[in-house]
Amino acid sequence: MASKTISEYKEVIKACKEVFEKKTRDYGTAWRVLRLPSITDQIMIKAQRIRSIQEKGVQKIDDGIQNEFLGIVNYCIIAIIQLELPRDASMEMKFEEVGALYDKTVHETITLHKDKNHDYDEAWREMRVNSMTDIILMKILRTKQIEDNKGKTIISEGVKANYQDMMNYAIFCLIKLRSE
Repeated sequence: MASKTISEYKEVIKACKEVFEKKTRDYGTAWRVLRLPSITDQIMIKAQRIRSIQEKGVQKIDDGIQNEFLGIVNYCIIAIIQLELPRDASMEMKFEEVGALYDKTVHETITLHKDKNHDYDEAWREMRVNSMTDIILMKILRTKQIEDNKGKTIISEGVKANYQDMMNYAIFCLIKLRSE
């Protein structure tokens, strides 16, 4: 099952990166102007829309929840890239440069997924998409609290780990939605 999951995970990432590349070619790296709390808020908007559609059972804008989960994945990657770039990094970056950072972030996060999947025996497959949406929202609230505390935690993981968890849950949702 684990090899199937990695294959599905990579398929989702491929779709996410295609959108990321097209938007980068359209807009450049305008997202570089965003501070981490702004990126966290963008993720929150997407997750809240997903939850709203799940609860109402109807949507008025054609863009489905799959696109919102895809956006969560890409915004999490953007956040991790922003977090790790030096303060003096250029605002405008070529796709080749930012694409390599995208791939690095995905590699680190898929490695984390493999480790957790080993320990949890793919428990996410038994979860509901609605529950994973709630967990993403909880992780957003945790991240906002850490940001409000200027990154200081007593016992908790930092914002990067929360972005990675949100990204993985969004990918799990996309895998589950593809198979429905």
